[in-house]
Amino acid sequence: MQPEPFALLMTVYGGDREEHLRDAFRSAVHDQTLRPDQVVLVQDGPVSEELSACLRELVEGSPVEVSFVQLEHNRGLGPALDAGLHAARHDIVARMDADDIAMPQRFQIQVPLVRAGADLVGAGLLEFGADLADIVGRRIPPSDPADIARYSRLHDPFNHPTVVYRRSAVIAVGGYGDLPLMEDYWLFARMIANGARVVNVAEPLVYYRVGDGAYERRGGRDLLRSELRLQREMLGEGFISRPQYLRNVVVRGGYRLVPTLIRRPFYRMVVAPYGARRNRSRERAVAAAPPPLTYIPRHGRAPEQTRLSEQTLLPEETRGPEQTRAPVVPLPAPTEPPVPPAR
Repeated sequence: MQPEPFALLMTVYGGDREEHLRDAFRSAVHDQTLRPDQVVLVQDGPVSEELSACLRELVEGSPVEVSFVQLEHNRGLGPALDAGLHAARHDIVARMDADDIAMPQRFQIQVPLVRAGADLVGAGLLEFGADLADIVGRRIPPSDPADIARYSRLHDPFNHPTVVYRRSAVIAVGGYGDLPLMEDYWLFARMIANGARVVNVAEPLVYYRVGDGAYERRGGRDLLRSELRLQREMLGEGFISRPQYLRNVVVRGGYRLVPTLIRRPFYRMVVAPYGARRNRSRERAVAAAPPPLTYIPRHGRAPEQTRLSEQTLLPEETRGPEQTRAPVVPLPAPTEPPVPPAR
């Protein structure tokens, strides 16, 4: 049986640069050890002649089929991704930004997890500046589903440029929708609330381009307005409680308003490494837990196991007096009752 196919979803708008798009496309298609079966490339509104020529070049030179979706007006990331999802022929869809670099093994690691039953799989990423030798940060997400659900009440638990998901699970909660700058967080929160099976691969699988102004874009009044709308939506849907809503407005809203000189180190020291800290804590807890005791049901034991199972279930030095049994002494064979004398 052939493995389940998957599609790659990318969007491009007028602010993207052709050299970045070319590198991103090649890394996610040509250089992958597991190539997608379809590429959905969405042009979100008008682009320059140079970028348009680059798009034609990529479509014509792609080793896999490309479905090109052209939107007349710039509609924003959320609506553009929804348009791309409708053009995808396969249920498994991998996201990719037009200015990032995918590591060659990315889909080889993530896609089998979705094929095995996950609805949403993210990964870690490395932030880079001028080139791939200029690594300036690392974002490791929480990997355990329980940690993901807990973390999602305060912060986006997935690095959006790294996710692979089931299209059906995304459509089931209404798609991305139109919540500018927060569409991915709102989508993932609704998927978690709807019971989607989620997991993160802690290993970095994408190089994320930060460039000039990356931390400035994480703040400002526009982002604050989207932040407050997101929190209202999550409260209205019951995803967060009122105390959590108030906490998020103060913490996340305040983060959007502080100067970049404060926002940058706070993000790198507190937000980005949270998942790595949580993953290490869980690994230590698992390593410190005592090994489970082996128990064989009575009906499944061999005769010698039946006699000895309770004695060998616990090490002798850990048994209390009530748990230590005396050796088994064989009983004498029963004797015939005496015959009464004849009268």
